[in-house]
Amino acid sequence: MILNAFLLALREIRRNLMRAFLTVLGIVIGVAAVVTMVTLGNGATQMITSQVASLGSNLLIVMPGTRMGPGGGGNPPPNFQESDVTALLDNINGIRLAAPATNSSLTVQYLQANLTTRVTGSTADYFEIGNWQLASGRIFTDSEQRSARPVCVIGETVRKELFGGGSPLGERIRLRTQACEVIGVLASKGQSAMGQDQDAVVVMPYKAFQRRIAGRQSQQGVGSINVSLRDGEDSAQVVDSISTLMRERRSLSANEVDNFSVIDTKEIAATLSNTTKILTALLGAVAAVSLVVGGIGIMNIMLVSVTERTREIGTRLAIGALEREVLLQFLIEAVALSSFGGLIGIALALGSSMLLTWILNMPYVFDVQINVLSFCVSATIGVVFGFVPARRAARLNPIDALRHE
Repeated sequence: MILNAFLLALREIRRNLMRAFLTVLGIVIGVAAVVTMVTLGNGATQMITSQVASLGSNLLIVMPGTRMGPGGGGNPPPNFQESDVTALLDNINGIRLAAPATNSSLTVQYLQANLTTRVTGSTADYFEIGNWQLASGRIFTDSEQRSARPVCVIGETVRKELFGGGSPLGERIRLRTQACEVIGVLASKGQSAMGQDQDAVVVMPYKAFQRRIAGRQSQQGVGSINVSLRDGEDSAQVVDSISTLMRERRSLSANEVDNFSVIDTKEIAATLSNTTKILTALLGAVAAVSLVVGGIGIMNIMLVSVTERTREIGTRLAIGALEREVLLQFLIEAVALSSFGGLIGIALALGSSMLLTWILNMPYVFDVQINVLSFCVSATIGVVFGFVPARRAARLNPIDALRHE
């Protein structure tokens, strides 16, 4: 009986293909919009997570001040000292590596080419903490660090801008008035979660940076400390230990607030991911309104269909068809319409999602759950909005139906 009702529904749909397509257009748009929004949201979440992870493994950043970005008035908080880095490694067991980092924005020159970029002074541990991989060359050694030798490792953006397709290894670039030998090129990381180009960087030994770049500013100390935790360590507990140790070393009394901050990249990733998920849910909810509009369209056209086929319904009832059979026929026709709309919407969403993720340079994440859920919702809409017209058809009086013109 169900198969026969389904075949009758397909026949009626084929008889009015244009009307059927316009009827399910709301379902198509609604399903396509919901699936596309959720897919893009999942891609954005994965991209943010991977970008934050690229900053470093189990990374904590200890910075002067109570927040990132420009602060308020008053005297700026004091920077750290190299001895603070040693104290962290000696006193906190959960720390695997720690490296000082001081940054400066400089114009880097090679022959006639120049580029304004970030120059960082640090130790060799900086590369391991930050998950940096070498594309070519090497990183500086401990002896080069101790002797303040003017060597540097450059990012992929710097290599492209200054050297084009040539090899930079062994060449000398100028940082202000200082020459620096390029000994390595870092593998590309792309943009960070904050939209910064991570490959626009020059890294040199910390002591060489202090003597040749910072000059008198080197007396101001270390700009920040990058800390890598041991595997399995509780980051919250390590953050508390770092805060306690830094308060002691910076001679802060119990009633004084911290003049430094400890940033956990895992918390940044979690916050950004949660924000993206909330925005995705809101956009998906707005797009889902189209499904309701599509359901109303199906109810409207099914009511019209019942009116047009009143004599047919009366004939079926007169020759012995049961009310439930007539109800099932029209209900299956409504479900078939909405299901076809759901399938078309999913196909449209797959194509548009792939195109948009390619344009936005985001990863494409296929979510089986949202696709199956969207199809089930579209079929359910056919049941909900098709029930009233189907019940109206089933309750027609055969005699009155046969008299209908």
